Amino acid sequence: LPSQQKGVGMHEPLVDAEGFPRADIDLYQVRTARHNIICLQNDHKALMKQVEEALHKLHAREKEKHAKDEAEALAEAMSQNQSLPQAFARVNAVTPGSPASVSGLQVDDEIVEFGSVNVNNFQNLQNIATVVQHSEGRPLSVTVIRGGRRVHVGLTPKRWAGKGLLG
Repeated sequence: LPSQQKGVGMHEPLVDAEGFPRADIDLYQVRTARHNIICLQNDHKALMKQVEEALHKLHAREKEKHAKDEAEALAEAMSQNQSLPQAFARVNAVTPGSPASVSGLQVDDEIVEFGSVNVNNFQNLQNIATVVQHSEGRPLSVTVIRGGRRVHVGLTPKRWAGKGLLG
């Protein structure tokens, strides 16, 4: 306020002790300045309210988008899991230089199909041993799950320097 040097701000009285307008200040100038300040404060409040509402909307949209992305990722993972067949055995060792190693089988591959053996007819590892013995020298189709993906491996059981026909 231009009249602040005379001790008049936003809240000081504009009348003297007897209720008459003060003669030491320009009343019109003080009242106009106060009015302008109050208008600016109201504009500021309205603007801040708009900013707050816009931020709420922005964060709500972001939260909604994040939830939707999460739901889509979960749905995709579920559909991938459903499309992957059930494994019945896991490879826990592959001897270097063996027929299994040459074919590309890896430790932790989950076996889904081993020749004619699959999750529906698998009872025990003897099923695989039987298929291996009957397929010596002939390629077997082996399907495994590796890193969440289905992988086909051509495996030919045969005699080699090590033990068994597979290694």
